[in-house]
Amino acid sequence: MDQIPSVIVDGVMYSAWLFMAALGLTLIYGVMKIVNVTHGSFYAIGAYAAASLTAAYLARGFPPMLSYAVLVVAAIVVAAPFAIAIERVILRFMYARDEVVILLATYALFLILEDVIKLIWGVNPYFIAEPYALLGSFQVADMAYPTYNLLLVAAALVFGGGLAWLLHSTRAGKLLVAVIHDPEVSRAMGVNVGRYYLATFLLGSLLAALAGAFTAPTVSVVPGLGVDVIVLSFAVVVIGGLGSLPGAALGAVIVGIVRSLSVHYMPQLELFVIYFVMAAVLAVRPRGLFSLAEPRKI
Repeated sequence: MDQIPSVIVDGVMYSAWLFMAALGLTLIYGVMKIVNVTHGSFYAIGAYAAASLTAAYLARGFPPMLSYAVLVVAAIVVAAPFAIAIERVILRFMYARDEVVILLATYALFLILEDVIKLIWGVNPYFIAEPYALLGSFQVADMAYPTYNLLLVAAALVFGGGLAWLLHSTRAGKLLVAVIHDPEVSRAMGVNVGRYYLATFLLGSLLAALAGAFTAPTVSVVPGLGVDVIVLSFAVVVIGGLGSLPGAALGAVIVGIVRSLSVHYMPQLELFVIYFVMAAVLAVRPRGLFSLAEPRKI
């Protein structure tokens, strides 16, 4: 029982990271009905850009506290051209095709981007520990946790809250919700659906890149970083319901807490429990806990 506080803290921190990693994936599916496998590549691009450019920034003796801004700007500046090019050059011509075809196309793009990442950054690992250690640590039940983890939790809340505000409290967001429910009627009413698709893919890709940027100080940035992320992100959004923002949040919390319990009490099952939870949820709710209603067209 003395491990319960640590279980809760670990679960919350891991849930925050999972939610950030899965947010862009669920947004793109909710709007465009695309299972975007390139999500993992954008996560890796954000991590590599943040690690390399922040390391270069700190090596020149600039103020360390500004390195957090460098993490964010680096991920956005590097990932945005990739996202725009992929949507405008490839995906825009495939929206009328079957979802499986688009899935295969994004998987092919994922493989290509993995090699592009190696061409740009090489195969050696990148380490950028300064932002992780700069904020110090805090104590919970005689265990020390880096304060940087609280920054991850705050970032997850800001990303989720900001996206919810954008969708439900702005004119552009309400038009986007209309596109989600019926792109054909939205197009007939004069909404530029193609522009909203571009904005959605760009925003979803940037959310993945920012998740990678915030994670970069906590891990060794190595080739293949995006593979594990895309698998875990799929697990989260499938549990919560594809395309559902509340579902992604709930799925992240469920996976985070279950994983934390496993790490503390049954570490040999850590890799298994996430997929067990996903299978158990799908056995009861095949479309996830918060699946969106499918419109019926007559």
